Amino acid sequence: MDLAGKKVAVIGLGRSGAAAARFLHRRGARLVLIDRDPSAVRNEEIPPGELQLGPEDTDWMTGIDLAVTSPGVPRQNILLTRAVQIGVPVWSELELAARFFPQPIIAITGTNGKSTVTTMIGEIFKMAGEPVFVGGNLGTPLIEAADKPYAIAIIEVSSFQLEWIETFHPHVGIHLNLSEDHLDRYRDLEDYGRAKAALFSNQISDDWAILNRDDPHVFALAPGLRSQVITFGHSAPGQAPFLAIEKNEIVFDLAVRRGRVRLDGMALTGRHNAKNAMAAAAAALAMGLDVDVIERGLASFNGLPHRIEKVRERGGVIFIDDSKGTNVGAVIEALAAVPGPVILIAGGVDKGGDYSSLVAPLREKVKRLILFGAARDKMRGALEGAAEIAIVTTLAEAVALAAVSAQAGDTVMLSPACASFDQFRDYAERGNVFKELVRAL
Repeated sequence: MDLAGKKVAVIGLGRSGAAAARFLHRRGARLVLIDRDPSAVRNEEIPPGELQLGPEDTDWMTGIDLAVTSPGVPRQNILLTRAVQIGVPVWSELELAARFFPQPIIAITGTNGKSTVTTMIGEIFKMAGEPVFVGGNLGTPLIEAADKPYAIAIIEVSSFQLEWIETFHPHVGIHLNLSEDHLDRYRDLEDYGRAKAALFSNQISDDWAILNRDDPHVFALAPGLRSQVITFGHSAPGQAPFLAIEKNEIVFDLAVRRGRVRLDGMALTGRHNAKNAMAAAAAALAMGLDVDVIERGLASFNGLPHRIEKVRERGGVIFIDDSKGTNVGAVIEALAAVPGPVILIAGGVDKGGDYSSLVAPLREKVKRLILFGAARDKMRGALEGAAEIAIVTTLAEAVALAAVSAQAGDTVMLSPACASFDQFRDYAERGNVFKELVRAL
C-alpha cells in the first residue's frame, strides 16, 4: 500500500500506536492522532498530526483512508465501530507492520509462556548468526523492524493484536495454551480462543502451525488448519510430526527428520520450561536449524524478569517474583515450579476470570495466602477454605506480613493472578517494587 498522502487515523498513542504513527509519518501519510488521554501527545516521539483528544466523537472520520488501532482499544470502541460502518479499513499495528516486512515471521501466542518462548527462539536464531528481530507484544513493536535488513522476525502476539488483521501471515505460528484470561474484554473462553486462533487464519500449506497437544483447546484446532501441523507435549503420540520429552531430552520426529535435543545445558528447570523448550525447538526445526544450534541457544537463555524469578534467600526463605503471572493458569504453573510450603501474595485488578481452579493447588502447597489490591475481596470469596487467608491493602503490607509469617524452608512468591493497574503502571513496575521491598527486608 502506498501511504503517501493517505489520511490515516492512529487510535491509541501507547507504545505500538506511537511507533505506527512514526512509520506512517515517514511514509508520507497525513495523520489524525487519537487518544483519550491528552498527556499522550506530550510524548516527543509522536510525530505531528491533527489531534483528537478526550471525549470520543466521530464527526472527523469523513475522508479517512485507514485506521490503525492500538491493542489496548477494545473492539467495541465507538471509533472502530464507526470506521467499519463507513467502510474504512481497520488494521492493528501488527497488520500494518507485516505488510512492510517481507521476511519470514515466527509468531507466538497463548495465554502463558509467550514471552519466554519468543525470547528462547530469539536466542537460538542469534546462535545461528541470523540478524534477527525479537519483539512484538514482548516489547518493541514489529513496525520498528519494517524496512530494516533483518533475516527473520520472532514476535510475541496477543489476542488483542490479532483482532484487526487481514493478511498477517506468520510462516511459523505457535499456540502454547489457552486458559481463562482477559474476560473483562471477551465474552467467554470460546470468544478469547477465537481471537487467538486467528494467528493461523492466513497460513497456507507451506507454513507451519505448532500446537500444544496437551491442551485440548489448542490441539482441537489442528484438523481445521491449512498449514503443516507439528504438535508438542510430554508424551509421544506415535504420529509424526511431533516433539516429546524423554528424560532430559526432546525427542522429535518430523517424518523427514528425526533426532534428539539435549536439555542438560539449559539453565531453566521445571515441567513448564521443558514445554517452552519444545515449542522453541519445534520452530527452529521447522526453519531447518541444526540441533547443536538449538541446544546452544536454549543453554544461553537464563529466563525473563518477573517470571518465577528468584529475588533472594533470607533466613532460609526464598523470595520469588512472578509478577507476570497475571491469570490463574500462570499462578498454577508457578506453584508447580517452586518448592513448598508457599506463602502466596496475590491480587490486583480482576480480569473477569474464575479463581476456583486455584483451590486444589492452594490446598496442596500454600500455607498462607495474602491478598491485596482491588480484587482481594472477590478472591477471598472464591478461595475461602483453600488456605489461611490474610487481607491487606498494598503490596508493601503484603511483603511485610509475608516476611514475618515465613519460616526457614518456605517460599514467598508474588504471583498475582490479576492485572496491576490499580496500584502500578504495569506488571514490570509491580515486580520491581516487590524486589525493592524484599531486598530492603
